Amino acid sequence: MIFIVLTILIITISAGGYKAYTYISEGLSPVDPDDNTIIEVEIPLGSSIDSIGNILEENNIINNATVFKYYVKFNNETGFQAGEYKLAKNMKLGEIVESLKTGKILVDPLFTVTIPEGTTIEQVADIFAEETSIKKKEFLNKMKKQKFVKSFIVKYPELLNEDEILKKGIRYPLEGYLFPLTYPFYEKDPTIEHVVNLMLEQTNKRIMTYQQDIIEKNMTVHEVITMASLIEEEAVSEEDRKMISEVFYNRMNNDPEMPLQTDPTVLYALGEHKDRVLYEDLEVDSPYNTYENKGLPIGPISNFRENALQAALFPEDLIISIS
Repeated sequence: MIFIVLTILIITISAGGYKAYTYISEGLSPVDPDDNTIIEVEIPLGSSIDSIGNILEENNIINNATVFKYYVKFNNETGFQAGEYKLAKNMKLGEIVESLKTGKILVDPLFTVTIPEGTTIEQVADIFAEETSIKKKEFLNKMKKQKFVKSFIVKYPELLNEDEILKKGIRYPLEGYLFPLTYPFYEKDPTIEHVVNLMLEQTNKRIMTYQQDIIEKNMTVHEVITMASLIEEEAVSEEDRKMISEVFYNRMNNDPEMPLQTDPTVLYALGEHKDRVLYEDLEVDSPYNTYENKGLPIGPISNFRENALQAALFPEDLIISIS
């Protein structure tokens, strides 16, 4: 009888131990080691460890919220940040914790797309048509749809002014606002909405850094971005950009009757690239043509790098990028 009782007890303890081991081991393991599909997860401000674990489990990022909680406590992990995260089922618990602490994406992108400085929306459309499944015609059609543009005006009200970017004569409302950068993508077929939002987010980030400077210069965001685009297209080096910026402001402030007369606006008005701008080109009828119209053109003619933005705001001072 004693032998039977001891045997049952040993079996019970062993089974319990094995069950506990399996429970913990599964909780510590990736949900699916072979699935790198990106899942966007939002961690609200003030979330507790319990609620973070529950959110991760509900989004199928971890196997067990309880194991997550004890893993965090056992390793004395702190400093989790609120925000939107891109996570995947193949991530280990340690990688997930590190991402939540640093705010960094630890998953490798499927591919990247580089948008150079001085790129127009039509050139951006060409790049995405070549690098993704997005069709150029579809991209450009979206760029002209007011409903599409207005959805971003709502999202970025301090960046996008409806009266300025939807003014009659504007070729593409978001021209100049799609920031040049190398963008990572974590899904095979990104939507146009996702692509545009990524780029506007970066422009908004830069512009908000200089918000007070824009106010003090008594200019609108649209005017500053327009000036930055002219400087981007007209000059190469930082010193040249400061000089060109001074020339433009001197013409506008000291001699309002003198047009800016910058060739890149003529090329944009023509809608084509030419090695030489001819005299007859200077007479093209367009609100972008700075030979025929005084002051700034109706809108930007390309995107811009940050030092062009700085030259537009501080023509006399060399500012080091803080991005």
